[in-house]
Amino acid sequence: MGTEWSDLSRPPLSPIRMQLAFSEHPLWRDVRIVTSTGSTMADVAAAARTGEPAGLVIIAEEQSAGRGRVDRSWESPPRASAMLSVLLRPEPDPSTWPLLPLLSGLAVVEAVSAVGQVEAALKWPNDVMIDGLKLGGILAERVDDAVVIGIGINVSTRQEELPVETATSLALVGGSTDREILIREVLRAFARRFLAWRDTDGSADTVIPAYRERCETIGHQVDLHLPGGEVVRRYASGVDDTGRLVLRDDATGDERAVLVGDVKHVRKVS
Repeated sequence: MGTEWSDLSRPPLSPIRMQLAFSEHPLWRDVRIVTSTGSTMADVAAAARTGEPAGLVIIAEEQSAGRGRVDRSWESPPRASAMLSVLLRPEPDPSTWPLLPLLSGLAVVEAVSAVGQVEAALKWPNDVMIDGLKLGGILAERVDDAVVIGIGINVSTRQEELPVETATSLALVGGSTDREILIREVLRAFARRFLAWRDTDGSADTVIPAYRERCETIGHQVDLHLPGGEVVRRYASGVDDTGRLVLRDDATGDERAVLVGDVKHVRKVS
C-alpha cells in the first residue's frame, strides 16, 4: 500500500516549518497545508464568501479538480507541483485590481529565478515560461469584495506526466525541485509586490515597468484567441498601464488594447 513517502523524490511539505516561516508575517495570516482537495481556488473562494479575513493561504499536496485559465484543468501527480491559493481583500480602488494577475505572475517569475535556479519569463498575462514551454500559471478570481489568486508550478513533474507537450517542469530544465523553499519564496515575493502596490494605492508603477521587462510576449507576432471565438493575428507592441496587451495591425498601423484572451506566440519580430 502506498504512503506519502512512497516516492522519496517527492517528500511532503512540513506544516510546522511553513507556519513558523510566516508566523509574524505582515500579509500571510494563516498558512495551511492540505493533503488533498478538489481545488485550492474553490476552498479559498468558499472561505472568502463566509467572511474569512485576508491573508489565508491554502497549499495542496494533491488536487483532483484544479483549474487553470480559460476553464482549462490543472493536472499534476501528488507532491509534484507547487499548488496554492491566497485570499486578498485589496484596499485600492477595484479599477486597479486587473493589475493583480500581472503582479502575481511577476512574483512567481522572480521566485523561480531566485530559488528555482532557472530564468523564467512571462507570456501575457501571467503564464510562467521557460524556453517557450509553460512551467506554471496563475488564475485570479473576484469573490465579492475579495480576490482569490491561484498559483500552480510544475516542480518535479516528469516528461510522461505532463498533460501537454508544451509544458515543462523545474526538474526537466535542471532547476531546483525543493517545493518548500519555492513556495516560501513565492509567498514572500508576492507579499513584497502586493504590499508595495497596496501602499501606493494601486499604482501601476509598482507593477508594470518590471512586468514589461519580464514579458516575452512584447515584440512577438501573436494569435490572440478572444472570448466568443474570434482569433486575431497582431504584433504585440506593449502592455499599457492598466495591464492590457497592446496589439498593432501592421497593415493599418491601428492599435488595440485587450484585457482578456489566450495568446499564442507566432514569431519574434526583431
